[in-house]
Amino acid sequence: MQQRFSSFFASRRGILVAGAIIGVVAALLQYLGNPPNMGVCVACFERDMAGALGLHRAAAVQYIRPEIIAFVLGALGAALVAGEFRPRAGSAPIVRFVLGMFAMVGGLAFLGCPWRALLRLAGGDLNAVIGAAGLVLGVAAGVGFLKNGYSLGRSYRTYRGAGLILPLLMVGLLLLVVCRPRFTPDGPIFFSTTGPGAMHAPILLALAAGLVIGGLAQRTRFCTMGSVRDVMLMGDTHLISGVGGLLAAAFAVNLVLGQVHFGFGGQPVAHSSHLWNVLGMSLSGLAYALGGGCPGRQLILSGEGDGDAGMFVLGMIVGAGVAHNFALAATPDRIVGGAIEVGGLGPAGMVAVVLGLVVCLAVGFTMREKL
Repeated sequence: MQQRFSSFFASRRGILVAGAIIGVVAALLQYLGNPPNMGVCVACFERDMAGALGLHRAAAVQYIRPEIIAFVLGALGAALVAGEFRPRAGSAPIVRFVLGMFAMVGGLAFLGCPWRALLRLAGGDLNAVIGAAGLVLGVAAGVGFLKNGYSLGRSYRTYRGAGLILPLLMVGLLLLVVCRPRFTPDGPIFFSTTGPGAMHAPILLALAAGLVIGGLAQRTRFCTMGSVRDVMLMGDTHLISGVGGLLAAAFAVNLVLGQVHFGFGGQPVAHSSHLWNVLGMSLSGLAYALGGGCPGRQLILSGEGDGDAGMFVLGMIVGAGVAHNFALAATPDRIVGGAIEVGGLGPAGMVAVVLGLVVCLAVGFTMREKL
């Protein structure tokens, strides 16, 4: 029976079904209380978690998202059942941490990760097309480095306990969101009372949804960045079938629930400053390609015991704190006097995106094995 399931999930039909389930679940999470066009967004949710822990004080985006916790734990459970929990580490962890930080800077310039880009598009946000183009450009640059010997070196088997560190940290975060302790009179733990951080599905439903997504993503190797990389590198369309399934299913559910609103301006938690949408997602796409996976994939790998992926995840969470503390994150469009005021990046954010591109390009050029 286990072999039959493994064969199904390894097939094109399996990843298509898994992508469709993720799309349905994400659209339903939005309907159940998560922010609009943000049923699932790894970058945004990790930003909210950073705020809840006090790494930044942007009051509108502070909440420990159960979905992120459940992605890791769902992947851990699936990996243990399949005999694929393989603790490993040692592949340039500090570089992966820095890549994670700049991946978050790029994500908060666009206001979303690749998963949210798909969900924004499924909700009618045409800015997501601009962001997706940037993602493809960034991944294409990463593929160029891969073709020319780029490598962060091999990882090594390590202790079982080492592979459980990030999952155990997630269990600790789950206790914090359930118990809501207050360690000092003015926090943390912080929980938004207004804004996106105050919008969330019920905890048990969010956990259940995250466990399903985490398990499916682990069994199918679902990865948005990897899907683009594989098409460019090998002409392989297996992973991108899952991406197509997610987009189609989320759009269908959004149509039924009345969650589709086509346009560029005034989209929820989004901006229509096209240049920085492209450059932000180009930075993220390049960081994902150099780091070996999109932010969702990094969480899944962490659940499988990959300590290097765990460093990328921690880099993203710290990067969210840095981005909001130093005014690097974009602001969404807003309605002022009946007209749309375009949001986007301030000067510090623009500098950070350009700096991130320079740093990631330097990583790509300097960390190459001789061919």
